[in-house]
Parts: sequence; structure tokens; C-alpha cells
Amino acid sequence: MRIDANFYGSVPMPDAGYGGPDPVDRRYGNDDVIACYDNLTHWAGTMDRLGYDTMWLTEHHFQYEGYEVTPNLILFGLHLAKETERLRLGQMFNVVPQWHPLRLAEDAASMQILTDNRMQFGVGRGTVPREAQSLGGVVASGDNEMSAELDRVNRELFEESMEIIKAAWTQERFSFSGKHFTLPPPGIPDRGSTVKDLTLIPKPIAPIDIWQAVTSPKTLEYCARVRHHAVIPARGPAATRQWWEDFGEQAASHGWELAAGEARCLAINVHVGRTHDDAVRTGRDPHDEWIKFLSPYGRFRAYAMPDGSPTPFDHKPPLDDTIAQQMMAIGSVDEVAETLADYRDVLGCEHFVLFFDMPGLTREQMDEQLELTATEVLPRLGIALAD
Repeated sequence: MRIDANFYGSVPMPDAGYGGPDPVDRRYGNDDVIACYDNLTHWAGTMDRLGYDTMWLTEHHFQYEGYEVTPNLILFGLHLAKETERLRLGQMFNVVPQWHPLRLAEDAASMQILTDNRMQFGVGRGTVPREAQSLGGVVASGDNEMSAELDRVNRELFEESMEIIKAAWTQERFSFSGKHFTLPPPGIPDRGSTVKDLTLIPKPIAPIDIWQAVTSPKTLEYCARVRHHAVIPARGPAATRQWWEDFGEQAASHGWELAAGEARCLAINVHVGRTHDDAVRTGRDPHDEWIKFLSPYGRFRAYAMPDGSPTPFDHKPPLDDTIAQQMMAIGSVDEVAETLADYRDVLGCEHFVLFFDMPGLTREQMDEQLELTATEVLPRLGIALAD
């Protein structure tokens, strides 16, 4: 079974939790960002030593609030590759509408070559208007009432970009004409002629699997149709099973026959303690800061309300609901193992991406999370990380 970990890349935040400032009132400087980078480098070494498969990072921009301060995951991944021996390095996710597709294709191919094929490639459509519009794209968000028009344009940009990236990787010469991109642009003079096609330099040295965030039925169908691997977030075992199986059924309808755990992974937050009380004590503030930060983006709409009423877009679930509904695996070693086993057995899951990195955890606490999971939680599931 494959075990990865994802890192959101937040600065040290000792006042995380509901007792601290609102996210919009936080402001950090460059020294704090550098401290985050030092921590990520250290944790990559811990993961490498323990035998985790892949360390994934998260792209965001202009995050003075201190969350997700890694804007270029390919560049950072190259750095981490120099600091580790076998750990694979991935992007969860490159926000494709914020890139020029040919620059992303070039950079990914370069990273694959320079890391001797230790790169994992992940893509998403984005969530934050501040960065999307500043970098030439658009995105639907709670800040614009989930605009259907912006979502349509964002999806068009994303899908055209992915066509271009894949053509550039696999064709010696390529061209593209779409609604948003024409490559090469018509009429470029070139030594007595005009440019009719382009050749990507460099190209990948091996096929690149594409991992994509799946958070809507439309994206699920798209991924299955174009054979992107699905990153499916935990919504509780029963609800997640519907998404998991729908992906397999959609893939089959497009001629892509998959085993139950193939071409998809489960992304789930984890916080483990030696006892339940230890996990709650050390995990409550990081959990609550995570909720504060992400609730304006509708991140927690999959939770069930106690009275059966519709879940608000900006729902802020308490820790007890998170644990009871198994939205995250939080608890003692045995309890976390039991939650992960439930997902594994219900889904036929063969690939976990564990999100340990909630804001407020210290370097030492994160090391403990990685160590406890590797040496005590996973063996209870019959999983031994690579020696």
C-alpha cells in the first residue's frame, strides 16, 4: 500500500486556534516564511528516513496570512530532491489556470529529468480570487458567490491548458487552437518563414501520471474521461465510497477499466496521540485554525448537521463532529488506525495521502506525527513502510 503525506506549508503559528487572530488579521514576514521552508526541508528528511513514498506540497500565492506559503512547488521540489535520497516529490496541486501551460510543461519535464524521475505531477483549478485574477486567471469562490460564469471560464482555461501540456509532452511537433490559446500564435516570423508548430524542450523521460483534485461531479467525469488519477478527499467512509465507485464507473464508461483501488487516492487529515486525550489536547488548536482558515471557501459542506438541516457554505465544524463523522482521523494510535482501516476496507483503497500539516504544529510535533504513524499506526493495518 502506498503512503504519502501532504504539507500545506504554513509558517510557525503558536497562537493557532479560536483564541488567536482571525485569519484575515494575521500578517507574517519573510523570516517566518523562511522558517516554514526550513521546517519543510527537515520534514522531508524525516519522511525519507521513515520510508514514506511521496511528499506533496500545495501551491498558493500572496499568502501574507501565513498559510500555504509555497508558490512554486516544482522549484521547491528540486530543492527537496537534493536533500533526500529516495522520497518522491509532488505538487498538490499546480494551479493550472495561474500558469502558462507551456511553462508548466517545461518545468515539470525538467524536474522529472533533474530528479531522476522522482517527480509526481498534480493539478487543480484553484480556489482564491486574489491570486487567480492577479496571475491572469479567474476562479469561482465564496468571495464571488461561487460564480457560475467564472467557474465556466476557469474550467475552459484548465482543460485547454491540460490539452496543451499533454500534447507538448508527447508530440515531437505540436500546435493548438482553442478559445483561450492559439499556439503558436499566427504569423511569427522565423528566418525567412513563419512558425507553424512548436517543440517542447525538454520532454519527459517517462510517462507522467497526472493527479487531479476531484471535488465536483463534473470534475470527476472529466478526470475519468481523460485518464487523470483522482485525488478524492475524505467525506466519511460511506459518502466517500460513492465518489470512489463513481470514478471507477465513469472510467469504465470511457474504456478505462480500473481495479477498485487503482488510479485514485484518498486524501485525509490525520492527527495521532498516544492516547485519545493527547490527540485532542495537541490537535484541537491546529484543527480549529484549519477550520477558521478554510471555511470561507466552503471546504466543510460535506459535514452533516446535528439537526439534519442543510450545511451552511461556510460551516465551521467542531472537533467532536470531525471525529464522530470520520472526516479526519484524529485520536489515539488505535483510533486513527481504525479510521484508516474503515476507509481502506470500504473503498478498497491502496493509496493514502495523509494531511498531517495543520497550522500550529511545531517541528517536533510534526516529527512525532510522522514517526507515530509510520511505526505504530500503519503496522496495525499490516503496512510497513519501505526499509
